This record gives sequence, C-alpha cells and structure tokens, in this order.
Amino acid sequence: MAGRPRQFDEIEIIERAAEVFWLKGYEAASAEELLMAMNIGKGSFYLTFKGGKRELFEKTLEHFSKESLEKLSKGIAAAQDKLAYLKQVFYELTEDAHISKNKGCYLGNAVVEMSNLDRELQLKAGYLLYKHELEFVKIISTLQSTGAIKTNESPEILGKYLINLWNGINITKRCSGDARALRSIIDLSFKIFT
Repeated sequence: MAGRPRQFDEIEIIERAAEVFWLKGYEAASAEELLMAMNIGKGSFYLTFKGGKRELFEKTLEHFSKESLEKLSKGIAAAQDKLAYLKQVFYELTEDAHISKNKGCYLGNAVVEMSNLDRELQLKAGYLLYKHELEFVKIISTLQSTGAIKTNESPEILGKYLINLWNGINITKRCSGDARALRSIIDLSFKIFT
C-alpha cells in the first residue's frame, strides 16, 4: 500500500529550514524548531530527509549556493556596467547592517561552525563558497578581456581577493553596524580595478 502523497514543496521547506539554520546555526537549531518552520510532521520529515537534520542542512547549503550563483550570473549578464553591478552586489551586503544581530554569509557561517563538528560538511560548504570565487574569476576575466578594468593581476588572485572581501564584510558587519564604513571599505577595495 502506497503512503500518502507529499503535501509540500520541497524547495519551500528547504528555504524555511535554511532561515532557522541561518539564525541559530546548525547545532543550536532543534528538530522541533525546524519542523515548525517547515510546517511538516516528523514522519514526512524523515521520509523526505532520510539522513535527518544533517541531510537537510546539506540540502540547504546546496540550495543557497545554487540560488546565489544564479542571481549573480543573471545579474552580471544583464548589467550594462558589469563592474558597477559587481560593486552593487557587495554594497547589498551592507544593507540592514545597523541591525544588532546580522546573519552573515550562510556558507561562511557553515564553514566556521562545521570546522568543529563535521569535516565533510565543512569541506562541502567551503567548496560551495569556492564556486562563488570561481564565478568572480569568470567575471574578472570578462572585464579584463573587454578592457573594463585595467589591472594586470590574474583573475584567479582577484577572485580570491573578492571572496576574501565578501567574507570580511560579512564578518565585520556582524561586529559593527556601520553601513557607511562598510561601503567605504568596499569603495577602497574596488579601487584595485581602476
């Protein structure tokens, strides 16, 4: 006899779970909080995520990375001034920086938290963050080939530079709520491209 059909959208419940993980972290997020946020029962949860909370967390990392990369890729493709768009992506990190508890970068948070909990998930989050670095490398290569930026630094080093800036802004934002100062840091950092 077949079980009841699924009554939920898996992507939607993954996004809801990600919000809990993002606010509380993996370890502090309880099963009850996750089930409540996802609005599903325990049976449905374990039928969908046979690996439990760990599998759910891994799926949230994958989904977050995919959505983030697609947004960046589509935005760059559509932008007339690709360097200005890229800078705006960094400016968006400073939005709501005045709120006392900022969430930081979902993938960066996972790398840090998993370093003491689960080496495999730490490497997974690090790899997904690295995919963002590779997207930065691709963007920089395009900007150099069209003459939109003048620096002769290698795209690979500049990709690392940008992912380092990304991580730094996300951490500094959690320590200091000064959005104007964060934007000034971004302005200074982007002078490397002119």
